[in-house]
Amino acid sequence: MNIANSSSSNHLIINLSILLAKPTGISNYAQNLFPYLKSLNPTLLTAYNYPEFNCYSVPNNLTPAHGTKGHFNRLIWTQLQLPKIYRELKSQLLFSPLPEAPLYTQCRFVVMSHDLIPLRFPKRFSPLTPYHHYYVPQVLKQAQHIVCNSQATADDIIDFYQIPANKITPILLAHDRNHFRHLNLPTCNYFLYIGRQDPYKNLQRLISAFAALSQEYELWLAGPTDKRYTPILQMQAKGLGISHRVKFLSYVDYQELPIIINDAIALVFPSLWEGFGFPVLEAMACGTPVITSNLSSLPEVAGDTAILINPYNTAEITEAMHLIATDAQLRSHLSTQGIARANLFSWENTGKATAEVLARYL
Repeated sequence: MNIANSSSSNHLIINLSILLAKPTGISNYAQNLFPYLKSLNPTLLTAYNYPEFNCYSVPNNLTPAHGTKGHFNRLIWTQLQLPKIYRELKSQLLFSPLPEAPLYTQCRFVVMSHDLIPLRFPKRFSPLTPYHHYYVPQVLKQAQHIVCNSQATADDIIDFYQIPANKITPILLAHDRNHFRHLNLPTCNYFLYIGRQDPYKNLQRLISAFAALSQEYELWLAGPTDKRYTPILQMQAKGLGISHRVKFLSYVDYQELPIIINDAIALVFPSLWEGFGFPVLEAMACGTPVITSNLSSLPEVAGDTAILINPYNTAEITEAMHLIATDAQLRSHLSTQGIARANLFSWENTGKATAEVLARYL
């Protein structure tokens, strides 16, 4: 590994301790972003080797792959070890791709905040609730600046934490253009949902809405099953007499995702709140029509190229699904418009905008 030595002045350090071998979520964001920050000549704090960058080796047990212990290890390391590394490398600024940084130290930092969903939809006994109540607000208040993934998230930071708006820069995220693209495949008879099965994802209303459609269609739910929530959804489908038409696919391999998106009649993503909403952008890039919620960040991502519904109104979701399934002209229009809008999003744009913010504090 190319270890940065303390004699050279490394003005910017980027904390990549959260990176996973198979990135998802925040790790996916960090993995896609950091190559576009090269112009700032940063040192990467990472357990991996990136030969084209200065790298400083950090422990490999700080990631979500190690469960709750991994998160706890990372928080302890961030508070106790990161300030030492900051001083050793004579750093001027730390960038963290999540809202974590050393508190009450001399470290100057910019952080990324992805969403405040644990405050909007708190779960009893979840460690994310105290994390967002006590730790995150201190990090955001002590940060030089905050970047976030949408205006909706910026508004939440202002409302929940009373952070001034001029301290926050919303920068929309992106998708892998080489991976998620139109494949010109025939449309199959299923509607698709991609994501976790947490209650705020609104799958109970989606299943109820789907039950009102005619028998010829299926609903495919792609995403990891959850022993807390999946059995409830399965019982609901059984009670509605549509078990044979609702498929729980569990986790779908990344290589397979573009195919099942391309084949779908539409992506239906009626979430009650999102910080950004990757599945909406990825479906648009594939030319698959999108039905999604008219709140949080989702209109920022979809623009006017999706059917926006009130996610609390089951009949509206049904109506939108029926409309797309039966109107080939509408499907074609949404497909063309979605591809055009998805082309406006790129990791290069996200990276350049982030680099501009960081440069202001170097």
